[in-house]
Order: sequence, then C-alpha cells, then structure tokens
Amino acid sequence: LVLSLVLLIGGYSAILIPAYLTLNKTANISDDYERPRDQVLLNRSASLLSDPCKPLWCLNHLKPLSFSAGLLDIPVFMQQDRPVSWDLSPPLGLQGSEENLALALASLPQPGLPPSLKREGGCKRCVVVGSGGVLHGSYLGSHIDQYDVIIRLNNAPVPGFERDAGTRTTIRLLYPEGAPHSADEYKKTTMVALVVFKSLDLAWLTSVITKQPLSFWSKFWFWREVVDDIPLRAENFRILHPEIMHKTGQVLQKYAMVPTLGASAVVMALQLCDQVSLAGFGYDMQHPEARLHYYEELRMDVMKAQVVHDVSAEKLFLRDLVAAGAVTDLTGAL
Repeated sequence: LVLSLVLLIGGYSAILIPAYLTLNKTANISDDYERPRDQVLLNRSASLLSDPCKPLWCLNHLKPLSFSAGLLDIPVFMQQDRPVSWDLSPPLGLQGSEENLALALASLPQPGLPPSLKREGGCKRCVVVGSGGVLHGSYLGSHIDQYDVIIRLNNAPVPGFERDAGTRTTIRLLYPEGAPHSADEYKKTTMVALVVFKSLDLAWLTSVITKQPLSFWSKFWFWREVVDDIPLRAENFRILHPEIMHKTGQVLQKYAMVPTLGASAVVMALQLCDQVSLAGFGYDMQHPEARLHYYEELRMDVMKAQVVHDVSAEKLFLRDLVAAGAVTDLTGAL
C-alpha cells in the first residue's frame, strides 16, 4: 500500500510539476511583453517632451561636426522656380530626368514647403521613426504622436503597432518600390515625399497623382511590384530635393557609405526642426537572435545575407550626431 502511494504521488508529481513550471514561465513572458522594455528610456522620453522646445538646438550642436554649413539654404522639396544642378544623376541630382521632372512638378499643385513646416511658424520638434526591432516593446507610441513632425520611411506599418510606433505620420519618405500597398497605411498621413533614385520614379509619381496607370513596359523596370494608387490628394505629394541626398552623401564620405533613406531623412529633419529625436534606429549585429524589424519576426542574422545596406556605417554616422547632442536617441540602440 505504501509503495503504491509513493508511486502514485511520484507519477502525479512528474506530470504536474513540469506543467506548473511551464505555465508560470509562459505567464512571465506574457507579463514582460505587457511592460515597457526599458522604463528608463521611456521616462527620459517623457522628460524631453515636458521641457519647452529649444530653438536652433540641432544646428548649434552640429557646428563642431562642420555639418550645419549651408544646411538651411537647401530647399527641402523640389519647386518649379528653383533650378537644380543637372550634372549628377539620381539620387544625387536629376541629370537625364528633366522631362519626367517637368511632368511630375506640373501635377503638383503645391510643390514647395507648406507653411505648416516652415521655421517661421515657431520652434518645432521632429522625430524620425526607423524600422528597427529595438522599437518593439518601447511603448513610445503616445510620445511619438506628440512631436510636431513625424517622419516615417517606406512601408514601415502603423496600424497594429500604435503602442510602439504611434498613429500619426507627417511625412512618409519613400521610393516607388517601398510605398505601402495598403490604403490603411496612409490614414493620418499629411504628406508623401518621393526620393528619386531613377528617372522612372518621377513617372511613377505622376501616374499616382494623375491616376493614369503606367504602361506594362514601364512597370517592368521596377525591382518589385509598385502600388498604382495612393489615397491622398495631389497637394499631399512632394519630391525631396536631390541636394539633400547630395549633402548627405558628402557628410557620409568619411564613413565610406552612400546616402541611405534613413540618413537622408535625418538630414531633412535637421533642416525642418529645431530639435530632432530618433526612434527605431541602430541594428545590433552582435546578437543575431534579436528582432530585425519592429513589425515582423525576422531576426538580425538575416542582415548577414545581404550587402545592400551598410547598417554599421549608418550607425556610426547617427552615433556621432547623438554624441554631439544634435539628436536624441529615444530607443537607446545607438
């Protein structure tokens, strides 16, 4: 009888104890997910927003880097009455794109900088939201929504990720292949700005604005399927001035890298706003199991299989801006 009781208790223990421990472990993971990943960074972000905006903060802190010279003289967006140097091909210039540029500008009722983004309107804060996995679990969404100008890149999603990424978009900087296909991604979006990497990108923009589809032959030259329709009015589109890409390229020469969309977005933010913050920037290549993007399950080791982006060099550039105090890194990966 005693032996039977011992065997019975042992059997129940072998079944129930591991199950109990597994349940607790799962619950703890769930609890961690429901809490901000880094409360210190969240508190620092809240403190930054509670302080008054500081005029010309970025430009004053860029001076030691010899980066601010002539920055404010560069137009942010292309205008019909502002000629551009034609001696460089896209993305650093618009040589060979004159005809497509004229058609695209003719389709834009308001091609220049809107009054709401001009510096004369008062001290402004910008936040550039990257796609890095470090944004996941940050709980920065409500903070991001408090910025005057919110810049996003390509097809980085907003619906479903509001807790970490916010809900509003002031400027979505993109090229055709990176434009979101879902109409939901353009809700609460003020402006879409095209970055021209090839002449055909301008033809795509004209097609989207005028609702005249591109020919099959034209679509053949894009490296992935492009969206035919973006649910915004014509006045909500712009063309990023290539001089910004040129300026970014000059700055990045010391880092031996070509201008990326993310780096160019930061340079644009430095033009537009007095204070600039970054969220979702900085890839941790030392931890291959870390999340690559905030919106999907891909891990960092995927980056080792591609050579398109020099994320390490971009990180050095952004890290120098943070070290100089010119920008603030909200997610702490730089």
